[in-house]
Amino acid sequence: MPPVQPDGIEWPKDGHLEPALAEVDQGRPLSLYVHVPFCTVRCGYCDFNTYTTGFGVGAEPGSYARSIEAEAQFGMRDLVNAGFEPRPAETVFIGGGTPTLLDTDELARILDSLRNHFGIAHQAELTIEANPDSIDVKGLLKLKEAGVTRVSFGMQSAVPQVLATLDRTHNPQKVPSVVQAARDAGLDVSVDLIYGAPGESIDDWHRSLDAAVALETDHISAYALVIEEGTKMGAQVARGELPMPDPDDEATKYELADQVLSDAGFKWYEISNFARPDVNEAGVEPTELRHASRHNLAYWRDWDWWGLGPGAHSHVGRYRWWNVKHPTAYAGRVQAGVSPALAGEILESDARALEKIMLAVRTSEGIRVSDVINIHALPGLIADQLIDAGHALKGRVVLTLKGRLLADYVTRELMGF
Repeated sequence: MPPVQPDGIEWPKDGHLEPALAEVDQGRPLSLYVHVPFCTVRCGYCDFNTYTTGFGVGAEPGSYARSIEAEAQFGMRDLVNAGFEPRPAETVFIGGGTPTLLDTDELARILDSLRNHFGIAHQAELTIEANPDSIDVKGLLKLKEAGVTRVSFGMQSAVPQVLATLDRTHNPQKVPSVVQAARDAGLDVSVDLIYGAPGESIDDWHRSLDAAVALETDHISAYALVIEEGTKMGAQVARGELPMPDPDDEATKYELADQVLSDAGFKWYEISNFARPDVNEAGVEPTELRHASRHNLAYWRDWDWWGLGPGAHSHVGRYRWWNVKHPTAYAGRVQAGVSPALAGEILESDARALEKIMLAVRTSEGIRVSDVINIHALPGLIADQLIDAGHALKGRVVLTLKGRLLADYVTRELMGF
């Protein structure tokens, strides 16, 4: 069962945004997220808004692009009416679900609609998620032609029994060939891993890390399994059929991931994300990791982002809102000329400031010492080796490896909660 939408205030059907609340004067970059809610099989741990069948015109894979195009038209209109100058999107991320269940022509039409209504910046990062068994060489080449620059494969594990526990259907032996095909097509490549699945041993996790490193990808994400209420796996845990993930086991596996990936030349830039740095002719690494996901960083750096599709969330200034979640309801709204936004919230200024800290502290950039609300917490956090002392002397608060494992605690301390 897809997740229940959060509570919030009813959103205006015309999508109107007040300039002051949208923080038009801040000049933040814009990112776009497109949610494709279709899957062939719903994984047991998944609590995303996904469905395994279509629901009529505009709400099924063969006609979905027309609904996204209609919402894109609304979105640009709302931003212009709020007073924003044209600002082409710096990043686009098509996620799901399984976006590559859509025909490549449908995906190209979605990208064209974003170009036509929002605009996409020159040299923007355009990422699409894919399951290893949902795309082939021909499809990858067509995505490249459509403007996609980056593909993120849901590898999750290299161990068949772990994949089975997670209800993943792909053959792990296919991952190297599809990654190579993406590289041959000229695409940057990322793979996602999940650790902490019931029954996964340390050796299993080490095997998955080694397999991911051997792919020679540009980027690896490593996420701890979280079992949510309402999922198939959540029901299995409630019935005693599966154990809950062990926090100590997951901490050990995160430390192993950091070690293996660091040894392979990857650098962490956000708690769950690692990228390869480029090195110039003088052997010097640039400050910015070129292979870091710019779309991921858009969230952590507090850019504006517009989410299109059923259940998608958006963030513009102090506004936060989310669309109706069911594909049929979503398609019906946009085809009727009504905003698909269901509800949302307007953050107070203090909440906005706290949100920025919560997001930025998760990154290797950290936050400025001058932005810390509870400055008295710093000496204790440094003494406990949760914050890097060297960066603190330079005026930055950056988490240590131990601090990354306790990021929520560190954030509460910095905020004085």
